[in-house]
Amino acid sequence: MTGHFGTAFFALAAVVLAVTGAEALYADMGHFGRRSITRAWLILVFPACMLSYLGQGALILADPANISSPFFLLVPDWGRWPMILLATAATVIASQAVITGAYSVASQAAQLGYLPRLRIAHTSESTIGQIYVPWVNWLLMVSVLTLVFAFRSSAALAFAFGMAVTGTITITTLLFFYIARSRWGTPLWLVGIGAGALLCVDLLFVAANLTKLVHGAWLPLLIGLTAFTVMTTWQRGREVVTAERARAEGPLPEFVEQLRTGRTSTLRVPGTAVFLNRGKRTAPLAMRANVEHNHVRHEQVVILSVETEPVPRLPADRRTSVDPLGHTDDGIIHVTVRYGYMDTPDVPAALATLDPATTEGPLQLDRASYFLSKMELRRGKEPTMAPWRKRLFIATSYITSDAAEYFGLPRDRTVIMGSDIEV
Repeated sequence: MTGHFGTAFFALAAVVLAVTGAEALYADMGHFGRRSITRAWLILVFPACMLSYLGQGALILADPANISSPFFLLVPDWGRWPMILLATAATVIASQAVITGAYSVASQAAQLGYLPRLRIAHTSESTIGQIYVPWVNWLLMVSVLTLVFAFRSSAALAFAFGMAVTGTITITTLLFFYIARSRWGTPLWLVGIGAGALLCVDLLFVAANLTKLVHGAWLPLLIGLTAFTVMTTWQRGREVVTAERARAEGPLPEFVEQLRTGRTSTLRVPGTAVFLNRGKRTAPLAMRANVEHNHVRHEQVVILSVETEPVPRLPADRRTSVDPLGHTDDGIIHVTVRYGYMDTPDVPAALATLDPATTEGPLQLDRASYFLSKMELRRGKEPTMAPWRKRLFIATSYITSDAAEYFGLPRDRTVIMGSDIEV
């Protein structure tokens, strides 16, 4: 009876590992491409897993005492050490799925507004998901070392792993049926039947791992709760800052009209000023501060926005577009610069390719000044968020990548103008 129970438990664990491996394949597909993953799985991984699992099952059926370590006991004595080395190498290789998955999640979270802008290096011209995120890489290294020294044994880490796997499977099931209902329009009764059947199995796995909560299973729950708190706090804080910033900036067309009609008294100084902005709906804060506080504006003003396209590289003829903002004689234009995800942004080089006929005269780029609007965040009295979430949001903002370096702006001619924003 004990042998049959052990065999059933082993088979159940194998099912969990198989599902985990399938999820890892999907995580890697965005980095290595569908063709590479499909060939590796069908030709090598799937046959090897079948032989290994069937062999281990047969070994346990022959002698239930082998349940302690069937993978290594399946190997002859002379091959034990080579197998240990191979398993170690496989562990290192498998960690790549965690690393690349963390890169993808961080990148997508930043694009969706749940994390600040991170420095992301694209390492492939054919696969957009093959990236390197330095900040996440260092965070993973510190986290792994901390876990190893804190847990000290693989048994304690196994409890954490089991909760992480079963929790991930349950969340994946919920997200799948949410997409099936909200995006695909699957009938509610069909979603309910499918979700109910799968969740019964998933929740049984979760309940089994909850018995090890105090022995290490609490760790993935803590990590997930921390990540959820940070991301939702940043998303909420970003909403508050965006609304406050839009209010402070004001509509760009009205601001340009004020400058053109002379309703705002300013002194026109020679030269070209480039103001980086999110788009052309609102006026750059740096430009508004220059006009309202310094009462000056340059003869040529370029309001510039940078967009990233989902292609490796963009040809030169699609790099830039110019909008005169309704007038061709006021020296104020809006320029959109587009890059592929493999391109290195270089704003001065992109501006140098503009036709003087479209920019209301040649731009004096050798002496141009570049202005960045920097948000100086501070806690306000408005009940937009809990006080501790405000502190967390401000602390998270410090990992934002440097804009001047990212856009290739010359340091000696870049002016950063800060504006206080209350959250």
